[in-house]
Amino acid sequence: MEGDGRLGEMEETEDGSEEALLVRQHRKEKKELQARIQSMKNSVPKNDKKRRKQLAEDIAKLESELEGKHRRELEALSHEQPGQPQVEGVTNGVSSKDIGTEVPIQQSRVSKAQKRREKKAAQEKERDERIAEAEIENLSGARHLESQKLSCVLAERDLQIKQIPSDGHCMYRAVEHQLKDRDNSLTVSNLRSQTADFMQNHADDFIPFLTNTTTGDLYTQEEFLKYCADIVNTPAWGGQLELRALSQILNTPIEVIQADASPIVIGEEFSSKPIILVYMRHAYGLGEHYNSVEQLVPTTDDS
Repeated sequence: MEGDGRLGEMEETEDGSEEALLVRQHRKEKKELQARIQSMKNSVPKNDKKRRKQLAEDIAKLESELEGKHRRELEALSHEQPGQPQVEGVTNGVSSKDIGTEVPIQQSRVSKAQKRREKKAAQEKERDERIAEAEIENLSGARHLESQKLSCVLAERDLQIKQIPSDGHCMYRAVEHQLKDRDNSLTVSNLRSQTADFMQNHADDFIPFLTNTTTGDLYTQEEFLKYCADIVNTPAWGGQLELRALSQILNTPIEVIQADASPIVIGEEFSSKPIILVYMRHAYGLGEHYNSVEQLVPTTDDS
């Protein structure tokens, strides 16, 4: 750390000084960060290469942020040291102090500059704290815990998550990814179009599961047609109804793996190899999200 030399100098000050208190605070924060890093390492399987790589980046970011925070605090404290000599005006060999008149102009300028530095340091400190809190929430919150559980469930089946962009098309993109391994060239656009056509042609199988969120009534025919049009023309999210349609279109079972519930299998009447999707409730700020899966890549990286 760049601040280590200055820390060494500050250790020589009195125990009750601001410098000594800051040194002790920095040591405490370093120990707390190391404990957190160890916990992070323990939470990620060594054979999960992608997450180990992300973990290394997260750790480097946390260490860099703490180092920058400490450096800024040291610099801010150095500007606040007492004992700076008062600047006195001198006229004809007589100081302003001698004649009982203070000339605070230069001192006033220094004070304003110091206030600006302190304000900037406080803002940077607040920003660092917000970033650190967000990182902790990310690592200990619902999203991280859900990801851990899913990784363990998939690892038992020699699978791992294949990340899919969160753009409204995630369910269709995940199905598209699965189909590529089967030499099926259906695109997201194809899948959306065929899903809408199937649902319109089998309206009686789907309308009973669609209700108007305002009135609570079942969809009218007009509302249902708009729902199907949105499937084709917008990035409307897909769910179990669309998966049911896709299962029938592809003559293939679709298995949806979840973190806190048993897998859901749609289209169990089909005997072909199932398409496997991962359903995540806490993946992004908007909530629900679908990912695909791929074969687990073994790794010997223990770092």
